[in-house]
Amino acid sequence: MNRNLRNAIIAFLAPLPSIVFYFTFLRNHSPASDSELSFIHSWCLNHPLLLANLLFFLNVNVLFWVIGLLQSSHWMIDVYWTVIPVMLVHYFASHPLAQYNKLRSMIVITLTWIWSIRLTHNYFRRENWEWGAREDWRFNDLRKQYGKHWWWLSFFSVYVSQQIFLIGICLPLYVIHSVDGPLNIWDFISSAICLTGIVMAYYADTQLHEFVTGNQKLKEQGKPKIPNLDTGLWHYSRHPNYLGEQLWWWGLVIFAWNLGQGWTLIGALVNTLCLVYVTILVERRMVKQQYRAEAYRAYQKTTSVWIPWFKSHVAATKDKNT
Repeated sequence: MNRNLRNAIIAFLAPLPSIVFYFTFLRNHSPASDSELSFIHSWCLNHPLLLANLLFFLNVNVLFWVIGLLQSSHWMIDVYWTVIPVMLVHYFASHPLAQYNKLRSMIVITLTWIWSIRLTHNYFRRENWEWGAREDWRFNDLRKQYGKHWWWLSFFSVYVSQQIFLIGICLPLYVIHSVDGPLNIWDFISSAICLTGIVMAYYADTQLHEFVTGNQKLKEQGKPKIPNLDTGLWHYSRHPNYLGEQLWWWGLVIFAWNLGQGWTLIGALVNTLCLVYVTILVERRMVKQQYRAEAYRAYQKTTSVWIPWFKSHVAATKDKNT
């Protein structure tokens, strides 16, 4: 069995414990017998958010971590970043205690599927349509940094941290399926922001993919690579893909805020702060690459970090004169 097929099978089987457990819970649930429920069933019924966290901890943090140790690669968490929000939105919508506006739920579930398909497509396109071809470069850097201690530190830095981020940013999905309220203009504003983010991230990632692919062809032909992407959305922003992703999550926050649960912004805020740090890491990595360092420093001086804006001509003129 080749590695690609083996990893695909592992990825499909890995979440089954949580899926089987939850469907068993739903099948055995009967409102007429609530007074006779077992302790475990009663706890699962009355603590939907805690149950989601428990399943995440046992199935993702523990099981995925063990698989990552056995394979010496924590690649699978990247794949499931695109899947877990879809699983969570359906979990929140199907839980026996769920109460919500059906049209709002339908809109959010549809948007979540579109977001997931977009991000999943980008992941496999970037990885040449292979499962687990490599793990995130940041994990590689941490592996080198912590050496023999990485095996246990990876549990916290790769998996526990992901639980905090993923459950946190998905809190609006929980609120949307916990609070019933009539649709209003803010639902359509939220939808527009979410859709704008998805479209922006798609085009930014497509332009980046075409740039990387083009550079690979130049390298194969023995020609010099283009040092920096400065066309399309990337002409106006150094990280338009990151901005698109943030618009998606903050759009969900507005859905929850509209239902009187603005506290859910904490997840999107933490994720944004994390992405700020990732932006710093990415840009440091860029200027360490000799063939693009000078071009990228000039790019930094003239181009907005996230928010698309016109070039800084003053900085560009100064750099040219220098």
